[in-house]
Amino acid sequence: MSSSHLCGTLEFLREAERLKSVLRSAHTSSGRAESTAEHSWRLCLMAMAFERELAGLDMLKLLKLCVIHDLGEAIGGDIPAIHKAQHPDKSAQEKRDLQQLTRSLDASGQAAILALWQEYEDATSPEAQAVKALDKLETILQHNQGRNPPDFDYGFNLGYGKRYTDAAPLFAQLRELVDADTRQRMEKADTHTKT
Repeated sequence: MSSSHLCGTLEFLREAERLKSVLRSAHTSSGRAESTAEHSWRLCLMAMAFERELAGLDMLKLLKLCVIHDLGEAIGGDIPAIHKAQHPDKSAQEKRDLQQLTRSLDASGQAAILALWQEYEDATSPEAQAVKALDKLETILQHNQGRNPPDFDYGFNLGYGKRYTDAAPLFAQLRELVDADTRQRMEKADTHTKT
C-alpha cells in the first residue's frame, strides 16, 4: 500500500470532517440545530434497525449509501427541503462539491464514492430507493422529536418525500406512524399559539 494512497485517504477524511459542522433546519430534542453528520448517523442506525424488514437488499451497499448520500454538503452546506425549489441546480452543485471533496482519493476510490452518490441521487437500485425513503422518514422523525422554533412548519412534512415512502409497504407503514406524530405536533403547536 503506497504512502500517497494513505496520505490521500487521510486528507479526504479531514475534509469530510466538515460535515460534522454543517447544520440542518432540524433541531435535536435538546433544542440545538442538528448536523448533517448526525442525520447520516441515524439514517445508518435506521437501516440497521430495520435490517430484517429489508431482507433481500445488500446491507453493506445500503449503509454506504446512507453514509455518502449527503457527503457533498460538507462543502456547500445543507439546503432545507422546504427551500429546494429555490435551488434547481442543487444536484449538480452537490456533485461538484463531492468531486472536490474526494479529489485527494485515488481514482478508484473517488469513482466508487461518486458512483454510489449518483446511484442514490437517481434512485437506480432497490438499495438507493430504500435509502431515499429512509432519508425522508429520518428527517420527519427528527422534526417530530426535536425542540423546534415556534414557527416550525410541521405541515410541510405531510407531503415531504411521499413518492419514496409510498413505494414499498414497509415505508408506507412507517410513514403512517410518523405522519400521525406530525399531526400531533401540529395540534400542540396550534394549542400553544392560541394560549
